[in-house]
Amino acid sequence: MNLRQLEILRAVVRHRTTLAAAEELAVSQPAVSNALKAMEAQAGFPLFDRINNRLFPTAEAMTLYKESEAIFALHAKLEGRLRDLRENRHGHLALVATPPLAYGLLPRVLAAFMRGRPQTRLFFDVRRYEGVVEGVTSRVAELGFALGLSNHVGIAHEVVHRGEMVCVMAPDHPLSERDAVTPADLARHPFIGLERGTRLGEAVRDSFAREGVPFAAAVEVRYCNTACVLAGAGVGVAVVDPFSPSQGGAHPVVVRPFVPVTPVEAFMLWSEAEPLSRLARAFLAEVRAARVGPVEGDPASG
Repeated sequence: MNLRQLEILRAVVRHRTTLAAAEELAVSQPAVSNALKAMEAQAGFPLFDRINNRLFPTAEAMTLYKESEAIFALHAKLEGRLRDLRENRHGHLALVATPPLAYGLLPRVLAAFMRGRPQTRLFFDVRRYEGVVEGVTSRVAELGFALGLSNHVGIAHEVVHRGEMVCVMAPDHPLSERDAVTPADLARHPFIGLERGTRLGEAVRDSFAREGVPFAAAVEVRYCNTACVLAGAGVGVAVVDPFSPSQGGAHPVVVRPFVPVTPVEAFMLWSEAEPLSRLARAFLAEVRAARVGPVEGDPASG
């Protein structure tokens, strides 16, 4: 007895007529009747008693009905899993990102992505640039996100957002009245610098050098979000990526353009060693569609 025959048997048990069973299965009534005859011939005993145009299952038929429950439950589970896989709603996705993108760019995209995929499990780690590259190359994460990127063998990449470094300060800071802030302006006030040797830290130092202004930071920090927190508290003024000011903190900050223009690019990267999962490709597609940058009209923009 094959799966289709069992399906017909179960429909007749539920409905007690071949007509109702045929309607449920979207087949003709003769097809159901012929299938019942074939099943009884194969089994060697009656499966239904015919009484007043209705079919009443025998004890043997009910045994088959009950024993087949597990088969059809498994089949339904497999159908559901196939549907989830087809619609990218089930699986595991591992991401790694540097702090500005982990706290500024990705949460909005992830919220929309996960909302329609309640069965998806997400691993999301925040690392420095070197850790992001290592996480992708070692396949700890399928996708990485970082500000700035050098060429790495076996790493595929794509620009997510192009922007410019900005200047952040407390709302009552004298430079908040300026339309833009220059290195010369910053030289007259306590300055919070990014760590030497980091990509953004070196970019800001290069901008000072281009203007012929000595880089003299009163405070040096590793991360842009740390610089924003200190700037909001009145420790000094900082030049940071365009994402970090919108992350929020205990103290609000005012954001002003930094001149000379200091470009910054957000990249997503993945390993070329293995193909991406369907889930990872779906997330890439959503990031591409969003092209998320700093939130326009954010209160941090002053």
